[in-house]
Amino acid sequence: MKLDEKDLQILKHLQRDSKMTNKEISVKLALSITAVYERIKRLEREGVISKYVALLNPDRVDKAFTVFCQIKLIQHTKDYLTRFETEVTSLPEVLECFHVSGEYDYILKVLVKDMAAYREFMVTKLTTLDHIGSTQSTFTIEKVKNTTAISL
Repeated sequence: MKLDEKDLQILKHLQRDSKMTNKEISVKLALSITAVYERIKRLEREGVISKYVALLNPDRVDKAFTVFCQIKLIQHTKDYLTRFETEVTSLPEVLECFHVSGEYDYILKVLVKDMAAYREFMVTKLTTLDHIGSTQSTFTIEKVKNTTAISL
């Protein structure tokens, strides 16, 4: 799908504030409300816009401890990869999971209350997966940049 400049501007506005109304966007872009509505519907239909969400402040919901956990599997068979991916996606503490190249096989972004909660997660959930060979955890000190907006 080819995106024109107006599409890109709509996407930039919605990434900043997905609750922005069609009328507000139309005023900013000098388009009719109907034109904005039709463009947004097309962007949704084509899968450019995949969903709308509320972004929570982790501090306010007592989940401010962010950990990046690198995982190395025992074997790299399709069965082990598939089983690991199925099991890890069911863990609510894991916000993101990436299959990566390099020394480790996966990188997880884990969000929990504190170090004790992370230890509990490791002991009772993550390390109980029998195909994990090793893990390495990196604890964040401070968020320097944290965005969900894709540069357009």
